[in-house]
Amino acid sequence: MSRYPLSAELAAFVRRTLSYTSTDSSLQGLRDSYERMCRDFTPPRPPGLAVHDLQLATVPLRAYHPDRPPPASGWPWLLYLHGGGWVLGSLDSHDFICAALADELEILVIAVDYRRAPEHPFPAAFDDCLGVWRALEQGLSPLPLDRRRRLVMGDSAGGNLAAALCLALRDAAEPLPAAQVLVYPGLGGAADLPSRSRYADAPLLSSSDLDCFQALYLPGRPQRSAYARPLLAQQFDGLPPAFIALAQFDPLRDDGECYHRHLLAAGVASQLYPGLGLVHGCLRARGLAAEVDALYSALLRYLQQHLTRP
Repeated sequence: MSRYPLSAELAAFVRRTLSYTSTDSSLQGLRDSYERMCRDFTPPRPPGLAVHDLQLATVPLRAYHPDRPPPASGWPWLLYLHGGGWVLGSLDSHDFICAALADELEILVIAVDYRRAPEHPFPAAFDDCLGVWRALEQGLSPLPLDRRRRLVMGDSAGGNLAAALCLALRDAAEPLPAAQVLVYPGLGGAADLPSRSRYADAPLLSSSDLDCFQALYLPGRPQRSAYARPLLAQQFDGLPPAFIALAQFDPLRDDGECYHRHLLAAGVASQLYPGLGLVHGCLRARGLAAEVDALYSALLRYLQQHLTRP
């Protein structure tokens, strides 16, 4: 870690995160230590927030919204797809950001507890996310939704799923979210992208970690589906506008940059946040490092802009 010029605050966050590394290298041991780490970085939920666990399309969900009657047009809403390499993570692991977004944007946030690899490799997680989106679009939510104001957002593996969701909706000529918001996404970029070697031993996600997660999600022969690896799409036109937040010290950095370039070349509006000084997984460091707070400010501005535009 010493060769990466992190701020003192972000370096302290990395050390605290790594303190949860388990000596139990089994799958359950990794999941348990990840959840313990997540709990440590999860603040109390803001007051005045209603939270419900529910299920749609056989997929467990968690809904967050201000504890008051919905707007006459229904709740503006955001589908949140959590990170964790398609292997780790849960409704609890990303409670910290879903609660904050619902509170600060005064919207409905719906978190998806999609099936995880290796028990359920691709396309299980993708199918779950797409099935939930379609159920919501069909009016099957118990909460009233504003179908003109909805977004999809994901971090890391969740960014992969969010981009794949948009590709699938476009390919099926179905209504699209107003925007796709991808935070340090893994989009199936080639193994020889410069960031893979330049940041091979980066804090919190190394290139070898990435290879392991991808092998669990995409076992067997190399997967050529763009719904597994969105950078393999043949066309990028007709997709929703994008906000793509990178982390500078991240082997996945070039995935987001390549996707941004493809979108721009296809005439799709895309905003790239360079994430200078950031590391993969830093969303939990809000309030602990100024550079992460700056990322949140940019995210909130973009989300607000696209939620207030019919």
